[in-house]
Amino acid sequence: MSEPSLCTWRHVEADIILCAVRWYRRWALRARDVEARLRERGVWVDHTTVLRWVPRDAPEWDRRCRPSRRATHELYRVDAPSITITKPWHNLYRAVDSAGATLDFMVSATRDADAAERVFREGLQASHTRPPRVITVDTHAASPLAFDALQHEGTLPQRCLLRHGQDLNTMVEQNHRFVKRRVHPGVGCGACATAQRTIQGDEAMPMLHTGPLEGVTKGDVLA
Repeated sequence: MSEPSLCTWRHVEADIILCAVRWYRRWALRARDVEARLRERGVWVDHTTVLRWVPRDAPEWDRRCRPSRRATHELYRVDAPSITITKPWHNLYRAVDSAGATLDFMVSATRDADAAERVFREGLQASHTRPPRVITVDTHAASPLAFDALQHEGTLPQRCLLRHGQDLNTMVEQNHRFVKRRVHPGVGCGACATAQRTIQGDEAMPMLHTGPLEGVTKGDVLA
């Protein structure tokens, strides 16, 4: 947060912005709750200002955490729960490994083969992921189509297997709750792009507490 490009023309100190964004995306708080906590500490910031800070600064957390992620396991689990964006429901594609570490995520207005192929491709291109040995998906019909297309072009290794079954994806479904419990108090996002930027902060926050980053032990937030 000490980089000049992040603090240019900001009317509040960078440490306060950092603290407010972390509170808002770490715990299930509303923007008015963050406003009240800041006022208790003598900082007068409106809740609408906090809402503007989050989509602007949350992606910076994700950008800085990605290069330090530890290598993932070879067992992938992919699911697409629904989240509210204004009125319609959108799908949050999330891929995690067998230890629960996030491989990648994507907010999509559709739940089809193209969307499934994009989340597979982005997860495989990440620097911290290994080529998968087994990918576990739910019973959605679009996942096998995306899997076959990526194997045909060579993006997925031929030895990789695709498993179906709702009961096999219990881990990733349980993992969704850490994101959903922070999305619901906000009563949805105004646009798909805003949701993508906001959830980047949601995905980065657990890394600071659970320890999947190189050089950061579990619970050492200051590090």
